[in-house]
Amino acid sequence: MFRRMGDTVVRHPVWTILAWLIAAVAIAATAPSLPSSSDESSFLPKSYESIKAADLQEKAFPSAFTPSAIALFQRDDGGKLTAADKRDVTRITQELGAKKIDQVQKVVEGQPSEDGRYTMTLVQMDSKNAGQPKQADAAKILRDDVKALAQGTDLQVKLGGSAAQALDQQDSSKRGEALIGIGTFVIILVTLLIIFRAPILAFLPLVLIGIVAVIANSLIAYATKLFDLQANSSISSILIVVLFGVGTDYFLFLMFRYRERLRAGDEPKQAMVNAVARVGEAIASAAGAVIIAFLALVLSTLGFLKQMGPALAIAVTVTLIAGLTLIPAVVSLIGPRIFWPSKSWQHEPSDARFAALGRAVQRRPALTAAVSGIVLLVLSLGTLGYKATFDLASGSMPKTKESMVVQDEMGKAYSAGAAAPTDVYLSSTDGRPLDRSAFASYAEKLGAVDGVASAKMTQTNKEGTTADFTVTLKYEASTDKALDAVGKVRSVAHDQAPEGTKALVGGMSSIYKDIQSAVNHDYRTVFPVAAALIMVILGLLLRSVVAPWYLIASVGLGFGATLGATVWIFQDMQGHSGLMFMLPVIMYLFVVAIGTDYNILMIARLREEAREGRSPREAAGMALRHAGPTVAAAGFILAATFATMMLAGNSLLTEMGFAVSFGIAIAAFVMAMFFTPSLTALIGHAAWWPGHADRAVTPPPDPGRTGGTPVRDTAGRRE
Repeated sequence: MFRRMGDTVVRHPVWTILAWLIAAVAIAATAPSLPSSSDESSFLPKSYESIKAADLQEKAFPSAFTPSAIALFQRDDGGKLTAADKRDVTRITQELGAKKIDQVQKVVEGQPSEDGRYTMTLVQMDSKNAGQPKQADAAKILRDDVKALAQGTDLQVKLGGSAAQALDQQDSSKRGEALIGIGTFVIILVTLLIIFRAPILAFLPLVLIGIVAVIANSLIAYATKLFDLQANSSISSILIVVLFGVGTDYFLFLMFRYRERLRAGDEPKQAMVNAVARVGEAIASAAGAVIIAFLALVLSTLGFLKQMGPALAIAVTVTLIAGLTLIPAVVSLIGPRIFWPSKSWQHEPSDARFAALGRAVQRRPALTAAVSGIVLLVLSLGTLGYKATFDLASGSMPKTKESMVVQDEMGKAYSAGAAAPTDVYLSSTDGRPLDRSAFASYAEKLGAVDGVASAKMTQTNKEGTTADFTVTLKYEASTDKALDAVGKVRSVAHDQAPEGTKALVGGMSSIYKDIQSAVNHDYRTVFPVAAALIMVILGLLLRSVVAPWYLIASVGLGFGATLGATVWIFQDMQGHSGLMFMLPVIMYLFVVAIGTDYNILMIARLREEAREGRSPREAAGMALRHAGPTVAAAGFILAATFATMMLAGNSLLTEMGFAVSFGIAIAAFVMAMFFTPSLTALIGHAAWWPGHADRAVTPPPDPGRTGGTPVRDTAGRRE
């Protein structure tokens, strides 16, 4: 199949390129815009209590005041607010409300802090558009206007709240994307120049993957709209890295093979046909593992991850098709000139370093497996200290952003939970008005919960069938203590609800609590499903039921080592309260899927060597000698491109960038090079049971061979 594909593309390169260009223009021109939401509640299905509470609040209290933005005032000198200062705040609040800014429904003056140094203006926006770009635009206008109104006074003012956080997150995301894009471009360009010393070859994948990115992003926008998925600005940054990192990997696989066929004496166009024929299975299998792992995210209960899975799967699918069609077509047109001005492509390098590593693995496979396994196990011990944090807003932007400064200052000036109070909605189950005499006792029980600063009944609906009890926690909404406290509030609210009533607990802490439950659900479903599907791919590729088990186990060990190292770096050394809640799921999929790519490449090469009649140990040594350079080059580029996410300046992408790049480095330089081949050597022929994939065979005639001695290539097969 892959030979026919390569032959068709090479015989019609111009038509292939035109088809890609036409597709890119047509799809991009007709694609819808990709929406983005920073509202955490939109990531949860309606079955969770916090979402039910939000729906009840909209029905029972449609005009309830829930601030989307908070203007925090203090004196320039940091002293207590004077009577004149308070009059200025009142004036500013009134004038701000009179401006009738789009999305703004109400502007009211808030309560001063107990120490008298702070006070607030609270802004309510249309709850239907929470987290949407139009509210970020409104926050920008509010921020500019409130600062302008405060000029000439002794006050300084900062704008915070969810709408301001959406604005700051949007700005931070644009800056992060630019830095990630530039960093990825530079790393790929410089690395390819070092490897091949050919400027055309170094620039070519960047141009071609740019075309792929246009098509992939447009198809993702179609899928997002068609299936009504949630989008998040962080996905764009991840997509840049996936497209260019994975795309460059597949480009490397193909170019190493193409160069080796030229060295074997093939005519240039036939060399490309043979390259696609021989490397196509490895690329397709590797991409299949990645695509299946990403699609497993569809089983997630979180809208953010549910959208990310198909988006990344689409990106890798388009990259795979480009790797087998667009890249061969362009390279076949250019021919050997693609390696200009270097002459190194004309002769076979000695690869002495990898030959020495191969001999070491061949002589001492047990020691190699033990040492590499111990390294992975020691790093995995860090997972015992793993903690999660659930504040996506603060995790996706620097702490120096204005909305984050407001959140921090409010936590100090007021009760830490004042900025995001918890609401307990008590509703009648029979439609009759509630018994108001029970309100005081119920509020008292809620206020007595450990971790609660205060609790009071604030309003009832017109029919008197639903009452809103505002519960202020002692802790900031996303902290572990707040989540523990809201869990206790739920228990008391449900158990102590008067007869004939039902309680629902809402608010940000309740949302975070449900996100925690959703993530735990994903651990139990997404992880095993992804692993099982990848094992099926490995079994079909290797014709074995034994090898997939220890291959996936080794990758799982690599996941543990990666998470452990990330915990030590960010929690223990940098003092983070926890890692972003979705990090283990994303890391598992990237490390398992992409780590399997390198295992596939190495084991496929090992199988080739075994088929030449070599013993399991000899095959492992030769596999490392000849597939090692490709694994090293591909692993370095992919790890380095993911590391560019650390340039974004926020904890979410910094943690993700470190974790995934470290995991890929572990997969390439520990698992694929040492742990997996040494284990395969130790297990021997039993690794291929019940098939005989490693048995010596008489190779069929190669229609692309023009003569000469067999050549070892760095992409993992004998030519």
